[in-house]
Amino acid sequence: MSPAASASSESPQARTHPLVLVILANLVATAFMTGVIWFVQIVHYPLMAGWPHDDFDAWAAVNMDRTGWVVMPVMLVEGAAAAALLVRRPKRVPAWLPWLAAALLLGVWASTFLLQVPCHARLALGWDEQAHARLVATNWIRTLLWTARLGAVAAVAGGWMAAANPPCIKSPAFLTSPPESGR
Repeated sequence: MSPAASASSESPQARTHPLVLVILANLVATAFMTGVIWFVQIVHYPLMAGWPHDDFDAWAAVNMDRTGWVVMPVMLVEGAAAAALLVRRPKRVPAWLPWLAAALLLGVWASTFLLQVPCHARLALGWDEQAHARLVATNWIRTLLWTARLGAVAAVAGGWMAAANPPCIKSPAFLTSPPESGR
């Protein structure tokens, strides 16, 4: 069988397999980062005020290093998936939706590098109450942008599922089968 004939005989799910991985990576990475940012906003950043102020620079350096190892790989996956969905948009997904999701991610990154990173840099020099207050206040930008992005990414995934009707999301038999009579 020729490669062209083989490709035409594939199921739609087989042809969209790489796109499935991109959509899932985008959704999982964005959901992960949305959870992280809410934790950081509500718990982690406010608790910084209670860290020992006499050696705050050491605490801040360890915090930045460890946090980077957790979030940077996920942020890179999220960015790559967002870019891939701009190049190959899933069926039944309006053209503007992946662009909106990407714009929200660019907003997150702009906020991170223009607002939060400078605050962290100041805190890495030692406790600075103003830098901490600015960090907590400006982090709401990232928190809200990532939350909105999760909605947009979920809508992209939902649009793809509506179009592809992948077998992996069909209802389990116990949900669609009639109940057995006479237990």
